Amino acid sequence: MSAIDLGTVSPGTDGGYHRAGGHVGRPGEPELPLDVRRRPGASDRSAVVVEAVLDALPSPTLLIDADGTVLLSNTAWDKAADALGDDRVRVGVDGDYFAMVRRLSGGAGTSALIDQLRALSRGEQASVQADYAVELPGGTHWIHLQASRVDQAGQVVVTHTDVTSRVAAERASDWRARHDTLTELPNRAHLHELIDAELQQPERGPVSVLFLDVDGFKDVNDSLGHDAGDALLRQIAARLTGSTRAGDTVGRLGGDEFVVLCRDCDTAGAETLADRCRASIDRPFDLGGRLVRLGVSIGIATAAESGSGVARLRSTDLVRDADLAMYAAKAAGRNRVRLFTADLRAAAQHKATVATELRAAVADGQLVLHYHPVLHLPSGRWTGVEALVRWQHPRRGLLAPGEFLPTAAQHDLMTPIARWVLRAATRQAAAWAAAGLRLVTSVNISARDVAAGTLVADVHEALTESGLPPELLVVELAERSVAEDVERTAAQFAELRRTGVEVSIDDFGSGFSSLGQLVAMPAGLLKIDRSLIAYPEGRRSQAAAAIAAVVALAQACGVRTLAEGVETPEQLAMAAELGCTFAQGFHLARPMPAGELAGWLAERAPSAVR
Repeated sequence: MSAIDLGTVSPGTDGGYHRAGGHVGRPGEPELPLDVRRRPGASDRSAVVVEAVLDALPSPTLLIDADGTVLLSNTAWDKAADALGDDRVRVGVDGDYFAMVRRLSGGAGTSALIDQLRALSRGEQASVQADYAVELPGGTHWIHLQASRVDQAGQVVVTHTDVTSRVAAERASDWRARHDTLTELPNRAHLHELIDAELQQPERGPVSVLFLDVDGFKDVNDSLGHDAGDALLRQIAARLTGSTRAGDTVGRLGGDEFVVLCRDCDTAGAETLADRCRASIDRPFDLGGRLVRLGVSIGIATAAESGSGVARLRSTDLVRDADLAMYAAKAAGRNRVRLFTADLRAAAQHKATVATELRAAVADGQLVLHYHPVLHLPSGRWTGVEALVRWQHPRRGLLAPGEFLPTAAQHDLMTPIARWVLRAATRQAAAWAAAGLRLVTSVNISARDVAAGTLVADVHEALTESGLPPELLVVELAERSVAEDVERTAAQFAELRRTGVEVSIDDFGSGFSSLGQLVAMPAGLLKIDRSLIAYPEGRRSQAAAAIAAVVALAQACGVRTLAEGVETPEQLAMAAELGCTFAQGFHLARPMPAGELAGWLAERAPSAVR
């Protein structure tokens, strides 16, 4: 809102006031009706005009001199005072405006405002504008003040507009921008502001940050619905707030991730707080009469007290370190508390480097395939291979999947790697077939490939480009990945089998097995997990019973079985005795490059294992 300009008003010869030019107000400004109180002796027609001009202004307005003495006031001022019901705002002609301002809003800000008005009167400022709060019986009111100098004598016109609604709206908007609307806790941006403000205190104690990730929340959200999930998050927020100290701040980063800012709190104190938070989450949650149990993984990072000689951290550093510690807690078994260490940061930096190099490796042809032979037990013939990806790193040499696939999964690289493997494996299998070596080639896919919904199209494209007959390709998916979305997986597997491509469930028996899953899934091959094949010493009969049950179930469903992880002659014999169709493992062969496979097979004549 712009300042009001009355032009130049100067004393007349008869003691009145004459308006020499200018204009009143700005078009479109809101105003309230006013009545001007004339100074004694001001009785000529010019003074009446000035009074009328001020009276036409809709905002409560005063004309004051350099000392703050009120020369003129208007009806809006009096009506505003009556409406507010506070005698402190009642100031008339010859009253002390500056004294009134001090009564209403004391402190350094008020003194500064009066100093600005004095400077304006002396011609040292062009105008004055300010917002200030006034505590009144009806609550806090915010006033927007505008002042302009009107003559060489230093007289000043001051208008006052009640902007309480505007300030309230701005504050509400600012609050919403800085808080999570679901839990009403500080959000990510505000948390970082608070942590940075605490870290920048010149003389402070240690500052700790707890990073909390709720274990099991996704299962509740998926099974009971988002409304139940929202109610659960509100309950979690309330419990965390109740578990912390009065000076701590609990905030929500998003999803099921929370952060606690612990002021003046060392590592030992942070661990105590973390244990309290974990205990509060361990108690059952009531969701509409249904009890739900959860856990929470917590990471802790601490910034030493100021002046300790340690480099000053930023909020992003402290939260990142606590996040790394939280992931270490999850990796250790969930529902645990872990402290940040420098080793965690070094490991994270290494993973980031690996991820960057891996992106380039996919594009630059650094990935290679090794092939693990598969034995057909009834005939003793080598009828297939499993394509396994390796990374021919330019400095570190040949890397096994365990050294880079976990990083690939964390950085959304599994899908491009799987597509590369699919294309490379089908081209190699087609080349072998053209040379008279018909080998069924198995390719592993991940849950991400299924979730993307492009699996069938990717397989069709690879087969078309390579010219490989579909019956020479097997697509494998781990059973735990099947369980993530059985319906979507079943639909895509069924479509693949209709085209002639075989489908296999990998790692069956690793802990997530389900008879219903086996019946529902249109798979033609079941790979029995190595945990059943490599039985502990003295447990052969129990392992044999488990394997026999899996084989019988598979046969009843028209599914063949493959014993994977065969590492001894005894394991191979057991797999054959119990009716497994195929076997694979280091006792039989190790994965090898494509160029070595043909020679290796040529040296081995078929021999039935019975």
